Amino acid sequence: MEEARARSSFPCEVVMGIFSNICSIYCFHQQFLLPALEKRMEEWDLNPRIGDILQKLAPFLKMYGEYVKNFDRAMELVNTWMQRSSQFKAIIHNIQKEEMCGNLTLQHHMLEPVQRIPRYELLLKDYLHRLPEDADDFKDAQKSLELIATAAEHSNAAIRKMERMRKLLKVYELLGGEEDIVNPTNELIKEGHILKLSAKNGTSQDRYLILFNDRLLYCVPKLRLIGQKFGVRARIDVDGMETSSMNVPRTFLVSGKQRSLELQAIQTTIQRHEQTLETFRMLNCSFREEDFTPPNSPNCTELGKRAPTPIREKEVTLCMKCQEPFNSITKRRHHCKACGHVVCGKCSEFRARLLYDNNRANRVCIDCYTTLVGVPPSPASLSNTSVAAENSVLCSFLHHMEKGSGRGWQKAWFVIPDNEPLVLYIYGAPQVRRSDGAASTNPHVYT
Repeated sequence: MEEARARSSFPCEVVMGIFSNICSIYCFHQQFLLPALEKRMEEWDLNPRIGDILQKLAPFLKMYGEYVKNFDRAMELVNTWMQRSSQFKAIIHNIQKEEMCGNLTLQHHMLEPVQRIPRYELLLKDYLHRLPEDADDFKDAQKSLELIATAAEHSNAAIRKMERMRKLLKVYELLGGEEDIVNPTNELIKEGHILKLSAKNGTSQDRYLILFNDRLLYCVPKLRLIGQKFGVRARIDVDGMETSSMNVPRTFLVSGKQRSLELQAIQTTIQRHEQTLETFRMLNCSFREEDFTPPNSPNCTELGKRAPTPIREKEVTLCMKCQEPFNSITKRRHHCKACGHVVCGKCSEFRARLLYDNNRANRVCIDCYTTLVGVPPSPASLSNTSVAAENSVLCSFLHHMEKGSGRGWQKAWFVIPDNEPLVLYIYGAPQVRRSDGAASTNPHVYT
């Protein structure tokens, strides 16, 4: 410290950062613990006991926790300034050459306070093992051991706390600071790459999962050389989250209130797959084995409250409501956002607010609409598409783009009537038939 103040070769804060509260620890031993033990050794024949001294002074050993918590940072400071400052390096080398240092490095001596409390605990255990139970010092020594064990746990807790914070900060940097995770109550459980299976075509996509004690972050990679590496695509609360194995090898399902994910372990992580499942079990996530694919949709009580498990579109050839076959032009596939079933446009032309999506209106099938709203759709709303479908060759939403208009693709309602099979009508929305059978909107007509 004097060298830092005199020559200004390195900041005083560096010395304080390296040695932390070592001065307080030294004063405690020099002025209290060591004199008391030395005095007791002198009168050992008359008063053979140390338990009373340790019992009195053991609570002060918790001050080691502060030093232990700062130890890793202190090591980094020493290594950094040994490379950055030649004067700092020379001072350290001169100190290490002194006889009292025993030709040991500064880092070695800095480690000794970290090991001090565990050594006290081991020595006291050995002392108790050799001490008769009827000895005067036995009860005091037992109580002292409990207090020293508490101090040791205090130091270990400080180490664990710093390690948790270090992991949280690392993840915080990976996410570019977009997720508020640096909190003493948060604990990082596991993180790593995984494959996400597409609900549409079953293709695998590289994703990154980060599991905390209260949430699961579903992240996508960002193509950046420095800075943020991943972006958060979805957050799933651990409360209410479920996992289950799938029939596909190395594949499992994570379903929560916000979203459901079908995931597959990467080849290099197959051996750790069972550990991942065990981690979810430790978080009280219930597992269920199912004999079919896909899993069941949410029941009536959960409908709209949690994200459904979407059924893969390629596995469904018929509408799961009207049983009509799908095709790429007139009968396209849609997902019901409430139950996850694959249905046609005619069976999913309904909107209902879903609790898991912040009460936003989503496309749902007729059955889910009835369950969520409490009443079936009105006949008028059903006639919007059913009348047109019964009297047309084609009746569906499609996208079109007019050449030279300067506008991109526009969504519109296309109809080819049975009585005019060579005429294509384009409406801005599904047409509502009047009582005379005419459409209430003016279409664009192409022949």
